[in-house]
Amino acid sequence: MAEDSLFFRPVKEHCQRAVVACAPDDALVDVAKTMREKNISSVLVCENKLPSGIFTDRDLRNKVVAAGTDPSTLRVRDVMHSPLSLIGENAPLYEALYRMSREGIHRLAVVDGKGKLAGIITDGDILRLQSHSPHQLVLDIERAKDRDELKAVYGRIQRLVLHLSGTGIGTREMVRMIAHLNDQILLRLIALLCQDRFADLPARFAFVVLGSEGRGEQTLLTDQDNAIVYGDELGADKIRKIEKFAKELIDSLIAIGIPPCPGGIMANNEEWRRSVGKWSEQLDRWLQAPSPAHVLSCGTFVDIRTIYGDPSFEQDLKKQLYDHVKRDKLFLMRMVENTLRFVPPIGWFGRIKGEKDGEHSGMLEIKKAGIFAISEGVKALAIQAGKLKGSTHQRLEALVKDKVVNKKMAETIAESFDFLVLMRLRGQVEAVREGRKPDNYIPLERLNMMEIGRLQIALKGVEKFQEFIKGHFNLHLLR
Repeated sequence: MAEDSLFFRPVKEHCQRAVVACAPDDALVDVAKTMREKNISSVLVCENKLPSGIFTDRDLRNKVVAAGTDPSTLRVRDVMHSPLSLIGENAPLYEALYRMSREGIHRLAVVDGKGKLAGIITDGDILRLQSHSPHQLVLDIERAKDRDELKAVYGRIQRLVLHLSGTGIGTREMVRMIAHLNDQILLRLIALLCQDRFADLPARFAFVVLGSEGRGEQTLLTDQDNAIVYGDELGADKIRKIEKFAKELIDSLIAIGIPPCPGGIMANNEEWRRSVGKWSEQLDRWLQAPSPAHVLSCGTFVDIRTIYGDPSFEQDLKKQLYDHVKRDKLFLMRMVENTLRFVPPIGWFGRIKGEKDGEHSGMLEIKKAGIFAISEGVKALAIQAGKLKGSTHQRLEALVKDKVVNKKMAETIAESFDFLVLMRLRGQVEAVREGRKPDNYIPLERLNMMEIGRLQIALKGVEKFQEFIKGHFNLHLLR
């Protein structure tokens, strides 16, 4: 396994299982004595096996000794730090390191699927495993002093993806890492702009990402999809400030190597920079007149995720969407109808059909072949259920929990989606290594028999899913 792949291993494989814990009402002096005897610097605080806080030697110094308080009068709950930062035992190690770095802490309590204490993991535990890691990239992003340094780090992210490709790391983990690192690049760039020239941006403002970026499903060299929302009450001067910020931010993203959106879905374009009231009106126009163009634009927009600023705009616009589809199902029906136009290219005896002519003759456009049908179909179900948060996989999990989709079907959809995304990512990696611009085309002639077989199964899974959503949304009623 490659060095960096260690950081994709689950936390449970490297956390400390033997954890010293106490109850909130334990006497402070007794717990401090235990810490001295066991030569440890912290004790987790649990109630009914559920971690609720942490008590450290630093708490003892700062909250008791320095304050001149008599420790014999105190209980642990009087000085413990709460709430406690938790991480699931199946989360990847790089996420644990990111959380520690972001929150300025050195340890996380590890919990199982029921939220019960399973162990503890520290930054030292992980950093001892390796000195070069995705976590180092996060640290270097946070330390970057200017655009040129961020550009260098962004280049290292691309090289890391190339390095990790083919090492056995799961597609989901790889895509999640790419999205996570891209988020950090964007946040640091915004911080630098605010530090230099835009410290006075209004509070009632948000920079949001859309489409695959909004879902956290980017692959290699994904282009931009973003927008800006601001309060209706802002005056002309503040709106001009936001406009200037948006243009500098997009120019900076392009300068460090993140390509512009070919369709212009970027915050530097006035069409994608509006007050919340104007966005509400635009959303209403899309929903009430679901033409193919409106369905595509709205489909991109409703993947909205707030990266920086006021998150209430996102919440309000999603609520407007949910309320509309409860009253009127036509938009969702048209949305699903649009996804059904992307028929998996399977011919007689399961033969996969590539492009017939042109520069991509014999190649498969993997996004149109199945990725789009799954992501948009799941999105339509998630809109109906009011569960748009997160990635396609997270939406599927929510749909299973709400009994919209059964577990077996969800697993089939997820497996098909993962393999198609894997093929897309692998094709993009091959393109970069060969000096070509990455795209969504897969050369079928390079696939071996096993890969062709898996691709056939994945595309059959897309067909089954399309049949399901066709019936679920009663598309036979459309004229």
